[in-house]
Order: sequence, then C-alpha cells, then structure tokens
Amino acid sequence: MSQKISIPFDLALEPEYQVQNFRWLRKNPTLILGAVMLIAMILIAAAAPWIATHDPLDIDPMVRMQGPSAEHHFGTDAQGRDVFSRAVWGGRVSLTVGLSVALLASGIGIGLGLIAGFFPWADGLIMRVMDGLMAIPGILLAIALMAVTRASLLTVVVAITVPEIPRVVRLVRSLSLTLREQLYVQAAHSVGTQLHVILIRHVLPNMMAPLIVQGSFVAASAVLIEASLSFLGVGVPATIPSWGNMMAEGRNFVAVAFHIILYPGLLLAFTVLSINLIGDGLRDALDPRLSRQL
Repeated sequence: MSQKISIPFDLALEPEYQVQNFRWLRKNPTLILGAVMLIAMILIAAAAPWIATHDPLDIDPMVRMQGPSAEHHFGTDAQGRDVFSRAVWGGRVSLTVGLSVALLASGIGIGLGLIAGFFPWADGLIMRVMDGLMAIPGILLAIALMAVTRASLLTVVVAITVPEIPRVVRLVRSLSLTLREQLYVQAAHSVGTQLHVILIRHVLPNMMAPLIVQGSFVAASAVLIEASLSFLGVGVPATIPSWGNMMAEGRNFVAVAFHIILYPGLLLAFTVLSINLIGDGLRDALDPRLSRQL
C-alpha cells in the first residue's frame, strides 16, 4: 500500500531551493523586469488620489502652459491644469481598459474557440464571422462602434474587445483541433466522460500557457487602441483624464509647450513596454523550446 509523502513547508527555505529560485530569476529577466515596471505603474495609478498634487480638473488660466516646476512637477496644460495630476489619474483609465479587454476577449474567445474546435457544425459559422471581423482593421471597427453609441469607459471597453476576440478564437480553435486528437482526450471520451468535464479537466489546463501569453498582448494592444481612440476624440469623454486625451489637447501647442504631450506619451510607452516584456517573458518561461527557436 502506497503512503502519501508530505514535504514540510520549511523545505522551501533550504539553500538548494533558494538557488533554484535564483536560477529561475536569472533565466527570466525579461519577465521580472516587465512585472516590476507594471507593478510600479499599477501602484502609481492606485495611489493617484494621494500622490496627485492638484485636482486634475481644476482650471487656472493664470498658470497656463508653464514648464515643470516644484509646484507643477510636469508643468501645466493650455487650460492651466496640472499635467502630473492628470497623468497619474489617466493611468487608471489605461490600466482598467487593458485588464478589462484582456479578460473579456479571453473569456469570450475561449468559449467560441472551444465550440468551434469540438462542434464541427458550428465551426464554419463561427470562423466565418471571425474572418469578417478580422477583415476590418480593429481601430476602424472600434471607431465605428464608438460613433453609434455614447462615449463612456464601458463603451470604450466593448468597442476594443470586439476586434480582439477573433485573435483568441483562432488560437483556441487551433489548440482544440490538436488536443481533441490526443490519447488522453479520446480515452476520456471512450469511458463516457461528459464533454464539459473533458474541456474543464483536460483541454483548458493544456491551453493556459499560450492563452496567458496571448492575453498579455491583447492587454498591450487595448492600451494603445484606447489612447488612439481618445486622441482621435472618439474615446472616453474629454472630462475624464486619460493619456490619449492629454496628447490630443496638447498637440496644438507642441512648439511652445512640448511637455504637455511628453509625459503622458512616456507613461503610455512605459506601460505598453512593461506588458510586452511580461508577454515575452511568459512565452520564454512557459515554452522554453519556442524561445530557443526564436
């Protein structure tokens, strides 16, 4: 009779385990760097009410388009609003949109992809709809959706999610077509296991690695699209501080007040870079063979 062996928790503190953890960190510096950068941005956005030096909506024409100073760390815009305060508050919009779009697109894409991969009668219909959505540039589809609805943060999330769903659906479908031919899936079918149990216990766990990587890239794309929509005037309302709105308002004053678009642009680039670094690091960590091929 086999005995259940338990490993004491203190074993994780042994030197050999610490060495293994250190080696893992050394093998995945991109993932660690991206995570540190993204955590820093999340902390800044979460602490916006406490670190913002001014109300982001306060207008003071007497100090309009001033450069960085002790009172206004990033200077002021054309209406005298504090750029630093608006920038840290704007991070909330971009991070919220990125996370929401990644979760929604992944959830809907997983459901449709599994249906297309395991139900041949639905495969053709679902994939033709996905092909139609992919034939339209994502930014144009998002602009069209925003044009027929009222501008709000929820509308922006929905408008960005719709073009991102086909990416996830195609990935999940291709993985489903491969996994459904595996012996362990066929064995589960042969013993009468219900399909939803097979999908939850056997199929989904083997998809998590590529789905996590894909989700990170969807989040980075969503942050950029949100900034683009706001810059074009079809994103979140102008009364809500966002990096795209700030750059749109400051583009007419680049020659005299370049700082208005400089700092939100740097924060946007920093955020997208951190998410992409996490995606690359996860790809290398979860699939070392792919990283060697690249």
